[in-house]
Order: sequence, then C-alpha cells, then structure tokens
Amino acid sequence: MARLGKKPIEIPEGVNVKVENGIIYVEGKNGKLSHKIFSNLSVNLEDKKIIVKNEVDPKNKKLYRKTDQLHGLLRSLIVNMIKGVTEGYEKILEIHGVGYKGEVKGNKLILNLGFTHPVEVEIPEGIKVQVIKNTIISVSGADKQKVGEFAAKIRRISPPEPYKGKGIRYRGEYIRQKPTKATGATT
Repeated sequence: MARLGKKPIEIPEGVNVKVENGIIYVEGKNGKLSHKIFSNLSVNLEDKKIIVKNEVDPKNKKLYRKTDQLHGLLRSLIVNMIKGVTEGYEKILEIHGVGYKGEVKGNKLILNLGFTHPVEVEIPEGIKVQVIKNTIISVSGADKQKVGEFAAKIRRISPPEPYKGKGIRYRGEYIRQKPTKATGATT
C-alpha cells in the first residue's frame, strides 16, 4: 500500500498545474515542466491540492502491486516538478588539479583538464552553467533529472583519481586516497 502516494500535494502560490490527455503540466517562475501520467493512475486537482489515485482493484494483486510502486513514484516526481519551478535545483562541481580550469563560452562549457586539447561540452536547453574562479562549476535548472544528468556527464569527463585526487568531483565528495608504491611499500 502506497502510504506516501496517498498524501495530497499542496500547490504553492504562483504555480499553475494542469492535467490534459494523460500529461501533467506544472508552470512557475523558473519555467514549465511536464510528465506523462503512468497507466492505471489518475491525477485530480481539488482546491489547491493534487491527489494521485491508483485505479486498479486491490484484488488483482500482481497489477495492483506494480501500480502501487508507480503511485509513490509519480507523487515524488510531481513534488520535484513543483520544487523545480519554484526554487530550482543546483549541483556544484569542483575541479582539482594543477592547471585544470573551466569556462563558459556561449552555450558551451570548455574544460582544460590536462588532455592534449580542451574538452567542449554542449549545455542543454533549460540548464544554466556558471564557472566561478575557474575551478567551481555551478549547474542549475528547474528539472531535477536534467541537472543531475548534466552534472554527472561533466564529472564523467575526468572523474577524481585515487592517487592524487585530480579530476572533477561534487562539492563535499570525499575521495579516499590510496598510497603510492613508494609510500605504501614495506620491507
């Protein structure tokens, strides 16, 4: 039984929610987001509240269990959409390494990470990227999934290595350093 899925979602001031043709649209000051409603679930708007309902009969245990899982997921996705259009999401990445730096030119993020050439990454639509002090990258936007996916794409270019800690990491991420052969060898 989806306990979280049954809780109604409050619609804050300045947010417009609309349900049409099996798609929910959420619009606010940071933009407009939409998501397809899963089959066998319904979304109802009742006086400044969103209610997600499971339309499957509980006697059909196999199908009910499957849609019950999607029930809580859909509610969480709607909550994330509302937070995205009101507050937005942000991921901070740090570049570590001598001579490593980044900059934004137009709609491209250019990274100098010790390769023979600078790496250019196209910034997707709906995402804002800022480079602070050449070594801190701020990725922000309304869609939580797009922000996280793009931050992970940037990190994947040069993940932190375990010997010197060079590379791109999330702010606050701890990299466990391994001892080198010279320092870790005992005879």
